[in-house]
Amino acid sequence: MNTRFKSSIPLAFLCLASLWWWFYYSSSNSINDYGDEKHELLFMLDALLVLPVLCFLCESDKQKAALKAIVLCCSAVFIGAIIIPEQNKVMFHYLESGRYFAIGALLALEIGTLITVSVAVRALLIKKEDPDLALQIPIERIFGSSLLSNLLRFEGRMWSFALFASRIKSSTYLGNQHFYYYKKDGAQSNLMGFIVVMMIELPLVHLLLHFIWSSAVANIVSAFTLFGLAFFYAEYKAVAIRPISIYKDNLIVRYGLFHPFIITFSNISDISTNTTFVKRAKGIKRFKYSGVPNVKIKLHSPINGKHAIYLGVDSPDLLIETIKRQLCSFSTNANEQSKL
Repeated sequence: MNTRFKSSIPLAFLCLASLWWWFYYSSSNSINDYGDEKHELLFMLDALLVLPVLCFLCESDKQKAALKAIVLCCSAVFIGAIIIPEQNKVMFHYLESGRYFAIGALLALEIGTLITVSVAVRALLIKKEDPDLALQIPIERIFGSSLLSNLLRFEGRMWSFALFASRIKSSTYLGNQHFYYYKKDGAQSNLMGFIVVMMIELPLVHLLLHFIWSSAVANIVSAFTLFGLAFFYAEYKAVAIRPISIYKDNLIVRYGLFHPFIITFSNISDISTNTTFVKRAKGIKRFKYSGVPNVKIKLHSPINGKHAIYLGVDSPDLLIETIKRQLCSFSTNANEQSKL
């Protein structure tokens, strides 16, 4: 079965189950004995038993499965609080009260991330370290190399650029030569467009939800929108600062806020220009915001299941020429060593 399809099964199940139980609890027909049999336990079995089991069956990485199960179960509790009638809630009231614990845990995680970011940026300014390493080292010292540490690094990177972008310089990133991508097809300008649209939409949607639904729902949606706004602002700043770099025998692909993707020159079989649209595919990794990626890199050995990498950069010819020179130099050195 396709891995991407398989990993989407738990979310699809939650959506379909929520729709079904919404119909079950909001209607009065023979299925629920004309409104007399609206038991909360039916939804709870799907949300708290079947859903976590599906997460572990559909994800090979157990850490990722556990994190997905927690997120989806919390979402299911929120959905259940809306669709289950108040008069039919007995045990579900206890689950609803757990949302305060979830909010507290989320706030603690965000505050911890902000503290880590502040310490990392301070170290960066003092020692002129690579910003990615300044975040990675303290987080992995506490949590090790895991899915949680990757999530915290991403969060840390987001808040770094949202709050301290003016203090982060491209020159501090590891690399002998840097390449950029924020001008291609107006990538940075498009991000600013998203930010403006979200700023206009935020108060309008908040008022609409407040009057047609409830103030609680309006506040929750607005909070998520503000978080999304912070992400897009950080991404807007990051695209012009985080470069694609050549460092020693590696090509380090930094694109927006996402984790660096490292390609060793010995693993590059070919690099060329690209002028055609590239569809999503299992063995393809695309780094682009809009338009068509203009650089294609073929690999000898797949990296995380990807055998072809497509990049959208401002100066594709310069990047290709530089990497080809590095590949020729690498090949010459390898031949000389083999003769010895």
